[in-house]
Amino acid sequence: MSNFIDPSDYDASIHAEILDSLLRSDLTLIEICEDRAIAEMRSYMRTRYDCDAIFSAEGANRHPLVLMMAIDISIYHAFCIHNPQKMSAIRQKRYERAIEWLKGVRTGEVVIDGAPRLDSETIAQNGYYLMKSNTKRNPRL
Repeated sequence: MSNFIDPSDYDASIHAEILDSLLRSDLTLIEICEDRAIAEMRSYMRTRYDCDAIFSAEGANRHPLVLMMAIDISIYHAFCIHNPQKMSAIRQKRYERAIEWLKGVRTGEVVIDGAPRLDSETIAQNGYYLMKSNTKRNPRL
């Protein structure tokens, strides 16, 4: 269970009545959706950012943009529980926007200002390409 998202954070993105009707008053479902959203975000962000520090933050220490994307992904997963074929178009668009944003974060096109980054050596090791070579030989002995 993650403490990154508080139940009151959803009020800015979805009406409580709609969320309650999706979850049928089972709060464990939203916790599962939150854990899935954070795991999905970690898979994109882990190459450049310190995900443990980002997602262990609580209260005012949380990054607002990361929180917004996590809530959008979590709500999308909650809608998928109900009936994915009758999903709201805005939920689908916000989820797709969050995934595009995460892809930009992964490639480095999008920078999350104020989020703790990994050191440059770790970023290089986590990158797509890792180039190394043998030590230089001296043919003249």
